[in-house]
Amino acid sequence: MNVQQFYQIFLKSNKVTIDSRKIGENDIFFAFSGENFNAATLAEDAVERGASAVIVEQKEFENESKNIFYVESTLDFLQKLAIHHRDQLKIPIIGLTGSNGKTTTKEIIHAVLSEKFNVQYTFGNLNNHIGVPLTILSIKPEHEMAVIEMGANHQKEIELLCSIAKPNIGYITNFGKAHLEGFGGFEGVIKGKSELYDYLKNNQQTMLVNENDAIQLEKTFDYTPKITFGKENSDYQFDLISSEHFVGFNFKNKQAVSKLTGEYNFTNLCAAASLGLHFGIEFEKIKNAVENYTPTNMRSQIMKKDGKTLVLDTYNANPSSMTASLNNFVTFEGSKTIVIGDMLELGEESEKEHQNVLDLAQSLNFDQIITVGNHFKKVNKSDEAFENTSELTDYLIKNKIKSDNVLLKASRGIALEKAIDFI
Repeated sequence: MNVQQFYQIFLKSNKVTIDSRKIGENDIFFAFSGENFNAATLAEDAVERGASAVIVEQKEFENESKNIFYVESTLDFLQKLAIHHRDQLKIPIIGLTGSNGKTTTKEIIHAVLSEKFNVQYTFGNLNNHIGVPLTILSIKPEHEMAVIEMGANHQKEIELLCSIAKPNIGYITNFGKAHLEGFGGFEGVIKGKSELYDYLKNNQQTMLVNENDAIQLEKTFDYTPKITFGKENSDYQFDLISSEHFVGFNFKNKQAVSKLTGEYNFTNLCAAASLGLHFGIEFEKIKNAVENYTPTNMRSQIMKKDGKTLVLDTYNANPSSMTASLNNFVTFEGSKTIVIGDMLELGEESEKEHQNVLDLAQSLNFDQIITVGNHFKKVNKSDEAFENTSELTDYLIKNKIKSDNVLLKASRGIALEKAIDFI
C-alpha cells in the first residue's frame, strides 16, 4: 500500500485517529505500538466497530480484505499521508511556535479568524511529530484556512514539522528559557525555534513579526514578505491597556479587553489582531473575538473560589514564563500567596534557574511562598517546600491559605491544579 493509493480511502473517511477508544464509523485507525502495548492487536476490533481502514506495522496483522494494511512504519506513513494531503490544499496555513504562549496565541488567532473564515486549528496540545500530521489530516474541503501549533524540545524538530505543515505564514511568539536541556542552552533555543524562519525564507513565505522583540527583529531584518506589529513604523500599532486584572489593547482609538491576565499576553493579542486585520476582518469583529475568548486550559486562567482570586497557570512553566507570571501577580491588589512548582527539562541549568525564581519571589515580598517539587526543594529551605502535589494537599487540608489572591504556576508534570480543591 502506498500513500497515493491510500489517499483515495482517506478522502472518503470521516477522520484519522490513533486512539482506539475514539474509533467511529468510517474512521481510519493508525495502530501505533508502544513499549508496553501493541495497538495492532486491536485492528480486527476496529474494523468491526466501523473503521474504514487500519494501518499496522506488523505483517502478521495485515488483512487487506478487511482494509487492514501493513506498512513498515505507522509514523512514517502518517506523516507522508499528511504531506500528500497538505500538497492538495489550496488554503493558507499559519504555523506558529515559540517558548511561551503558543497555545494561547493559537486559540486567540483561531477566535479572531473565525469571525470571517471557517478555520481548522490544532486541537489541545497536539503540536508534535504525531499531532501536526493529525491536524493536517483533519482539514476538510469546507475549511478556508488553518492554524497549526508546532512544539519542540530539541533542534531539527521545527524543521520536520514545517516540512509537514508547509506554512504560508509563520510566527514565533518569543525565545525563552524553555527545554534548555534538549536544545542545549538558550542559544540552542533560538536556533531551534528559528527553523521556522529558515523554512519561510527558503520558500518565500510570509513572516509575522513582533518588532518589539529584538531577536525577532534581528532574525527577520531586511526580509519580505512580512506582517509587522509593535513599532511606530510597523504595519500595525497597538497600545497596552488593562482593566482590573485583564489585558487588552488600543488600536486607532478603539479598545478590546480580553479575559486574559498578564502583560505577557499583550503580544499574543497583538499577533492575533494583526492577522485579523491582514485578512480584512473589521475591528469590531476582532474586538468581539478577543473579548469573548475565555481561557479554560490552565493558561493565564482567572477563577474565583470562596472569595479568593485564583490565577491558574499550571500547563507549562520555564524561567521566562515564571518570571513574567510573578511580575504580573505582584500587581494584584490585596494579600498574595504564590504556589510555584518545578520547571522541568532545564538540565544542568535547573538548580540555578530555580534559585533565581525563588530569589525573585522573595524580593517581590509575597505574603506566602509555597514551592512544590524536588528542584525547588533543593533551594527552598523553608517549611513550605513540598516534594509533590500530594504532600501539598495534605498540608493545605490543615493549613488553609488566607490570602485574597493565589497564583498556581508549574510545569505540567507537577499537576498543581490538583491542589485547587484544597485552597
